[in-house]
Amino acid sequence: MADQPAALAPGATIGILGGGQLGRMLALAAARLGLHVHVLSDRGDDPALEVARQGIHADYDDLDAIARFAGSVDVLTYEFENVPLATADAAALHAPLRPSRRALEATQDRLLERELVLSVGHRVAPFAPVAHEADIAKALAHIGAPALLKTRRFGYDGKGQVRLEDARPEIGVAAWHSIGSAPAILEARVDFARELSVVATRGLDGSIVNYDLAENEHRDQILRVSRLPATVDAGTADLARAIARDLLEALDYVGTLAVELFHVPHDPLGPLIVNELAPRVHNSGHWTEDAALTSQFENHVRAIAGWPLGATDRIGPVTMTNLIGHEADRWRELASDPRNRLHLYGKAVARPGRKMGHVNRLELANRRNGDAD
Repeated sequence: MADQPAALAPGATIGILGGGQLGRMLALAAARLGLHVHVLSDRGDDPALEVARQGIHADYDDLDAIARFAGSVDVLTYEFENVPLATADAAALHAPLRPSRRALEATQDRLLERELVLSVGHRVAPFAPVAHEADIAKALAHIGAPALLKTRRFGYDGKGQVRLEDARPEIGVAAWHSIGSAPAILEARVDFARELSVVATRGLDGSIVNYDLAENEHRDQILRVSRLPATVDAGTADLARAIARDLLEALDYVGTLAVELFHVPHDPLGPLIVNELAPRVHNSGHWTEDAALTSQFENHVRAIAGWPLGATDRIGPVTMTNLIGHEADRWRELASDPRNRLHLYGKAVARPGRKMGHVNRLELANRRNGDAD
């Protein structure tokens, strides 16, 4: 094996492209390890800026600012997958970028993402590309309805997609125009039993650690609840870990990756279908802050800094609930329950659909006889 780059010592600086709540939690994890964090964000009020050693407010297409930022750090990472590739390229000229540009490129485009999953021998829902209006009739004839028409790029939390219950081409054309007539894929709707996700981290030395599967509940296309343990058998859990491992290795990935999955337990082709990849720490892994020996955030920091990865054992059952909009106004009630671990992101304005925080609810061991009330 070739010699690995030296690990960053405490006092080194990590640069994070993006200043949202994921960047905030990464910065807090890095600080615990004695590492400094600089954050670049195109918003001056992003929550990661509050906890970073240094914050830079600049547009992602300001490549001079990107270069100055990257020159001030020892390693770069990102907290959202829509970092422009030109930005990533400009930054990587000045410091190592982990995960790499290849991971960004593959996960920014739903077509490339699905081709990647297929290339490593795992399943995705049947799909057909739609580059032009003329492709829609052919795609509908192949996929049928019900189906989902999704833009290839820049979709998350249900954005950039529309459901099709009717396979008539004129319905498909109207749907395509409703998502901006952008390059898209038409994807068969999966009749799944449950939604799952697996979070895994690959270190600079190629070592891999996996977290337990989360069972997820979405409402209005936004993740609301993740529960652990997931109600799946050991073989399904092993397959999920294998899918994550194969993708990490195919991308020569360094850092934390999340794989969202559909569980189809009675499908003769196999119990799991890959839905989406996230080349970053992930909402469904927030439970790890309080119910795993090492959080997904700390392991991401360890990986990109070249440190040994931490143990991922889960310490007990846990439920993670996102706090959307004004649900975070219940902070006093939530904080008063000893089973809750409350995490608020410091966002000043609560809006419908905006993630303001989350709460991890833990199962507590029974108190021993004689313990004080």
